[in-house]
Amino acid sequence: MKRHTLGRTTRQILTGIGLAMAVYATATHMRPVFAGRIRVAQRVTTPAPARDSARQMDAVVRRSPWLTAPFDVAVGSPQFAADREAFVRDLMRTGHLKEPRARKIADAAVTRAYRERIPPALVLGVMLTENDAFKPSARSKVGAIGLMQIMPKVWRPTLGEVFGRDLKDDATNVKYGVFILRWSHDGVPGQLNPTAAYRTALLRYNGCVRGTNTHDCRRYPDIVQRHVLRHARASCGGQSFDTCVVQPLWLRRQLPAPPGSLVSFR
Repeated sequence: MKRHTLGRTTRQILTGIGLAMAVYATATHMRPVFAGRIRVAQRVTTPAPARDSARQMDAVVRRSPWLTAPFDVAVGSPQFAADREAFVRDLMRTGHLKEPRARKIADAAVTRAYRERIPPALVLGVMLTENDAFKPSARSKVGAIGLMQIMPKVWRPTLGEVFGRDLKDDATNVKYGVFILRWSHDGVPGQLNPTAAYRTALLRYNGCVRGTNTHDCRRYPDIVQRHVLRHARASCGGQSFDTCVVQPLWLRRQLPAPPGSLVSFR
């Protein structure tokens, strides 16, 4: 979706979401020919701006089964397998990882992204921003550890019993990181537009809510975006950054969580 489209009225956007959900549900449970008829009827009866939003949202939902399907269904889908393989390819393309380790990281990252309802490409972008050499023992000046630079004093007391306590372990560190991304996005004010919501969530992840950590911490969302555009080529599959990351991240707040989705530290 183009940025000027994102700025249109909330009513148009929510109409598009509703239509996208209807199309997704129909395509899932009905024969394809009937789903096509539904789309034709919508084009006839729906104003053009809402029809555009519906088509764009439908495309996002189809590529992001974690938005509307229960976790067990989503991870059993062909899209999950494709996303995991794409994540492996993107990791391997950096030149810093061999395949066995890339697969371990990808399995943890994409599985947890589906559980937390976070775009996998965003996880990759944050990981590369935090630790582009993929050093499991990396430690920042303030004590953050591992692939996604987790602050042990802040998060290990809360998440240690759920995900484990060894933040130098790739899978454990990634699980913490994706959970914190979800937590950061959950705290974003609901009235923000999709781009502002994405940026605010990333600033929260980076501890830059007031911009006092470092003099340039406000650039953090832009750096993540650059890493996604450069490295998440397979994960985004030719989509724009808005379609690959910003829209699905925003939709996870607008669409009701599917039955059986994560509601606590599982």
